[in-house]
Amino acid sequence: MDAECGAGSCLGWAARDPSGFLSPYRFSRRVVGGDDVSLRITHCGVCYADVAWTRNALHNSMYPLVPGHEIVGVVAEIGSNVKGFKVGDHVGVGTYVDSCRDCEYCNDFLEVHCSKGSIGTFNSIDIDGTVTKGGYSSYIVVHERYCFKIPDGYPLAMAAPLLCAGITVYTPMMRHKMNQPGKSLGVIGLGGLGHMAVKFGKAFGLKVTVFSTSESKREEALKRLGADGFVNSSDQQQMESLTKTLDFIIDTASGDHPFDPYLSLLKICGTMVLVGFPSEVKLHPGSINLGSRSLSGSLTGGTKDTQDMIEFCAANKIYPEIEIINIQYINEALERLIKKDVRYRFVIDIKNSLK
Repeated sequence: MDAECGAGSCLGWAARDPSGFLSPYRFSRRVVGGDDVSLRITHCGVCYADVAWTRNALHNSMYPLVPGHEIVGVVAEIGSNVKGFKVGDHVGVGTYVDSCRDCEYCNDFLEVHCSKGSIGTFNSIDIDGTVTKGGYSSYIVVHERYCFKIPDGYPLAMAAPLLCAGITVYTPMMRHKMNQPGKSLGVIGLGGLGHMAVKFGKAFGLKVTVFSTSESKREEALKRLGADGFVNSSDQQQMESLTKTLDFIIDTASGDHPFDPYLSLLKICGTMVLVGFPSEVKLHPGSINLGSRSLSGSLTGGTKDTQDMIEFCAANKIYPEIEIINIQYINEALERLIKKDVRYRFVIDIKNSLK
């Protein structure tokens, strides 16, 4: 194993500078409080956010930085006030670990939109003034509100991507009533988020069409994921053949792309939701005004929706497509993620490789 730096009871892998290179790092977690759950991490999903913050893409990274916000594990200890969990439970932690729990959004279980700002699972200032550190580590301590039960029998490795990729598409699908059987859904992009949108769409009874510039993804979309249609979005004729045929579109693409051609595919009063982060959004007003269409945005989800989503996946046997890796492979995995060379989510086997 690479030489460790730092001191403390928690072993993780951290980036030390904007190169983003990760290596072993020891640090301390807070003592378990009355409302806290401490979980021994077994797996952690690899999200593009891990690339962005380890490499200081948003110019706010605080080093040493331990990434990872698709965390699953087993409860090792609970605080004296905790009623919803017991030692041995399978649990997950997502993209944030605290909020004010008092504002209108927290009261409506939209904690990710907390008026005072939700506290991110890594690279945020925690309530004790320390910098939060994520799931590329041996354990984590979290207030019980931000901990989610994973039903018995649901594979822990497959549960990890639900905590970010899954909830990011599930939330807007529920908000905009994209769970109506027989309706039509377009999914732009077939990566970690896109493939979950396809799976949810099929579970909801929707007719799902995947849009991608990569012709190589046609067979994956249709045969592996069960989509009803595939469109090469760089083919104008294919695009125009679907004019005014879709009730909904989930746009998971983060690269810059035109919006007007996709909006033209919506039926009258159709809805397109943006969950990716392109550098800009440009569209002609007529693309939405003339068809009474809506363009909306969304960002992960609240605690209630997250728990509901996990239970929905368990009940309907919805499982992300994953590639399990050892923590020692993480630097290569992040490079592959940048190149979109993953089908469809890396998941780190923390339990068996973080030593």
